[in-house]
Amino acid sequence: MRSRFYDQVHEEFRAAVRPFLEKEVAPRVEEWEDARAVDRSAWTAAAEIGLLGFLIPEEYGGLGEPDYRFRCVVAEETARVNATSYALTLGLQDDLVSPYLVDLGSDEQKKRWLPGMAAGELIGALGLTEPGAGSDLQGISTRAVRDGSDWVLNGAKTFISSGIQADHVVVFARTDPDAGSRGFSLFVVERDMPGFERGRQLRKVGLDGQDTAELFFSDVRIPADNVLGEVGQGLPYLMQRLPRERMYIAMGALAAAEATLQQTLEYTAERTAFKSSISSFQHSRFELAEMETELDVARAYIERCVEALNEEDLTAVDAAKAKWWLTELQLRITTRCVQLFGGYGYMLEYPVGRAYRDARIQTIYGGTTEIMKEIIGRDQAARYRAK
Repeated sequence: MRSRFYDQVHEEFRAAVRPFLEKEVAPRVEEWEDARAVDRSAWTAAAEIGLLGFLIPEEYGGLGEPDYRFRCVVAEETARVNATSYALTLGLQDDLVSPYLVDLGSDEQKKRWLPGMAAGELIGALGLTEPGAGSDLQGISTRAVRDGSDWVLNGAKTFISSGIQADHVVVFARTDPDAGSRGFSLFVVERDMPGFERGRQLRKVGLDGQDTAELFFSDVRIPADNVLGEVGQGLPYLMQRLPRERMYIAMGALAAAEATLQQTLEYTAERTAFKSSISSFQHSRFELAEMETELDVARAYIERCVEALNEEDLTAVDAAKAKWWLTELQLRITTRCVQLFGGYGYMLEYPVGRAYRDARIQTIYGGTTEIMKEIIGRDQAARYRAK
């Protein structure tokens, strides 16, 4: 069944992106994994080819393109060349950090940060998670206290993607301990602010090419013009933007699983055992048939979600469904594909091995599977509560 999800303009974009990724990105994946970070030159190259700054308005050097299908093409094509860490790096900039600055930034803030981000010259990060608070954002202890027109920030964040390289970090902090959900605000902490320090660059199970770090804030003085949006609205701001983040994770999961299955189909057709191709065995055919069917069904749902996102009608519940289902499916698909590869599937020189390793975090960051189910369950309870 042929999908009508993409238009000709998206396929033309794909045709331009694919050779760039094959020539400029794929050969450097191992280099970035060894360095545990994507080189800054790859950020500027991405901007030049049109892989960054989709949401950033043209007046600030961006593409001014809200159609999320272009981001879907990027996810599919980076998965095709097994550039998982690179895909995550681009997504962090475009789907996590940029929306906060585009939507909430003042004219002065946009002029200060967005042109550099659109050009790949400034790297942003989002500082939410803390050593003692993961999915429970209201449990954070990082605190900002007003001092005249400034704020003084103290606390720590962990598991911060792009934390080492980031030129500025959007930090979620408690500003009024007695105001409940209205007691949190967002601040932009810049690289050279006194008291802002990077901790360890964390070693992860997968995604070796994506830098992840600890961040520490010790009496960091934040000027008033680095407050993002309104004071006290930090938590609502996060809740409003989480659906886009979860769609980016879900679409990446689908793209990675589809790429892994394609590699497995090719491998099982060529690899022989007992004088027959692996794909000729009934068990293998059944496994491959099930995986392709599951992915086709999942794609139908996520395409509907992307269309809703484009129409600014994607609910937190639908995004949660996409996030948990697609990431869990990615885990199942990659695990079964490793099995079909046999011993070679466990070797990192084969893309399926790296896909298996990199997939594990998907059900955790951006909200765990359990949190996604809780979001859905609470919505169900509200809909069917006895009146």
